[in-house]
Amino acid sequence: MAARLTDKQKKKIIADYTELDSYRATAKKNKVSTDTVKRIVLADEEIVQKATQKKEQNTMDMLAYMDSRKEQAQGVIDDYLKALANPAKIEAAKLSEIATALGIVIDKFTKNVPAEVSSIEQQLKNRDALADLIRKPVPNRDIEDFE
Repeated sequence: MAARLTDKQKKKIIADYTELDSYRATAKKNKVSTDTVKRIVLADEEIVQKATQKKEQNTMDMLAYMDSRKEQAQGVIDDYLKALANPAKIEAAKLSEIATALGIVIDKFTKNVPAEVSSIEQQLKNRDALADLIRKPVPNRDIEDFE
């Protein structure tokens, strides 16, 4: 006979189900059967609904907080982009470090393009912005840098 779950374990299963939205993933995470998760979730739909509402409220709260900190975050991003474009830092960096940093910046500038904006149009705008950041000439590299 399987051990009975405590109320705390059941609440965790409900919270995990709310987060994962999957009986199987919740079962695996809590080391119980899928049937156990289904039984717990279906036994108290009201708690599942409340947990879902709480999750949605937490998401809204986090988005509001992020929006309130947008100017500060943009300032930090500006500082980091200036540091990445600093010729002295570029000169001192390894080629692999430069490539990695550039790849990350390009990925972030071209990720999550809104559906209403043409992908090509948005990418061109992002590339123009990126080009403005790196207009300073790249230092000459000796062949040793590539070996």
